[in-house]
Amino acid sequence: MPLILPGNVGSATAATGFDVANSLRINQGDSAYLHKTFGTSSDRKKWTYSFWIKKASQTDMGVIAQGADGNNKGLAYFNAAGDFVYFEAASGSVVFLIQTNDLYRDNSAWYHFVIRVDTTQGTAANRVRLYVNGTQITTFQNASYPDEDYQGEINKSDTRHDISGFNAFGENGYYFDGYMAEVVFTDGQSLAPTDFGEFDDDSGIWKPIKVSGLTFGTNGFYLDFKASGNLGNDANGGTDLTEVNLAATDQSLDTCTNNFATWNNLQLTNATMSEGNLVGVSSANSGHYSGISSIGVSSGKWYFECKQTQESAANEGMIGVIIFYNTVTSLLNPVGRGGGWGMQDGNRGFSTDSGGSGSTADNFHAGWTDDDIIGIALDIDNSKVYFSKNGSWNNSGSWNASSPTTSQTLQNALGDGTYFFMAGDASGSNNNTWSANFGSPAHAISSGNTDGDGFGNFEYAVPSGYFALCTKNLAEYGG
Repeated sequence: MPLILPGNVGSATAATGFDVANSLRINQGDSAYLHKTFGTSSDRKKWTYSFWIKKASQTDMGVIAQGADGNNKGLAYFNAAGDFVYFEAASGSVVFLIQTNDLYRDNSAWYHFVIRVDTTQGTAANRVRLYVNGTQITTFQNASYPDEDYQGEINKSDTRHDISGFNAFGENGYYFDGYMAEVVFTDGQSLAPTDFGEFDDDSGIWKPIKVSGLTFGTNGFYLDFKASGNLGNDANGGTDLTEVNLAATDQSLDTCTNNFATWNNLQLTNATMSEGNLVGVSSANSGHYSGISSIGVSSGKWYFECKQTQESAANEGMIGVIIFYNTVTSLLNPVGRGGGWGMQDGNRGFSTDSGGSGSTADNFHAGWTDDDIIGIALDIDNSKVYFSKNGSWNNSGSWNASSPTTSQTLQNALGDGTYFFMAGDASGSNNNTWSANFGSPAHAISSGNTDGDGFGNFEYAVPSGYFALCTKNLAEYGG
């Protein structure tokens, strides 16, 4: 169950150093990708791709592709098992292929990949090298290498080069699903991972460094995704990549230097996820649907917004927090297991006791409808949770308070546990749609508000002393 828990914050970095501002969120269901056709042939023997990714699912998904047709192509992709594969074919025959033993299946983590090619090398294994998080991969379940001085499809003139998907040669599909950041291609340079990253002196975690000093060559490019109106912008100053099925809302604050929570798609039932695991859709089924955050916390003050965009039946939408104990093995039904505190949309609240039996609380709020935004302020240190609707906080059953006032008490009879934000259905017969905002939303934000440290992009003001659920805040305030 890949969850980011206290003491395992994944991509958190030291307070100083290079910060990546934005990533690109690619939704596989949108068939989204970027592409560019090189007008000039350049070095086809020596080049480097570097990219940071955070996967959102376990499906076949492409990362980079290039080629003229189905017989002459190069592909880097993940298969459904989690292996990473890179191969190239010429005239319908595989020229080289590497396939990892390691599985990259943690959808809450950022990974850094470097593909380093130099076919002038005398040693075959040095002609195609792969590095993950700064470490060279040297053992593979499958490995074959190109002949010395082989000229591949990359850097070939009049050849499409794609980011996400296998679209350059008519094999439409296998689009990426998740987040990409700091995508770099260097023409004529076979570069080590230390040209793109370094190990943090304090944490030992691999983190990115500035790449502005690199030599990119004739066809090289650098995608930093800082321009929401031009996500294919080449920050190196070359010709931009063309966007397909991407929008300004696909620019994300979730990056390899500040990893934001999402829904955890490995801990849910009767539902599907999209938009980088920020949008959940429940299915009409006999069981409840509950999505929980990929980051859990056991201390501190945290803020979260959730927008119900579609409801198939009244009074069945549910938003709140639940707690995970070592004695509880499932978080799939917040009313029936563990402990949960939240509210339904038909002028009802719900709560559960810590023993696992559900109970309906007294009405403590007015209801909400589709497209209302529910805010939750979770104060674990004082065992309180507060609820807002469209920026107004609950005040004795009404939405008219300017700040959190009326709370529900977090009952914790079984002892300390880890709290997760949650959204779901109170009945298994509904088809509800939930859009989460842990600070990097999938839905459009009209106003824009950050927490006190300047992190996140929320529709409504974040209460003083509460923070977005991201690794920089976890490193600063614990969790």
